[in-house]
Amino acid sequence: MDLSSRKLLFIQEFLKINSEKTIAQLEMVLKHEIKTNPVDEITAFTIEELEARIKQSEKDFLKGKFKTTEELLKKYE
Repeated sequence: MDLSSRKLLFIQEFLKINSEKTIAQLEMVLKHEIKTNPVDEITAFTIEELEARIKQSEKDFLKGKFKTTEELLKKYE
């Protein structure tokens, strides 16, 4: 799935959210991302880079090397 499709899907899912708490958490994540990665420094990955990252993420997940949503959100509170 290309970046434009992913953005559109994200927006569609975001519009379905009815929880103010969830939206506030997503806003915090977005603000943190913008602050730590200015737009000028963000570059697109190649398809090969994305596939390699997906494969590595799947391996990490199977090995139990991941964090829950709650653990990640605590970082941004």
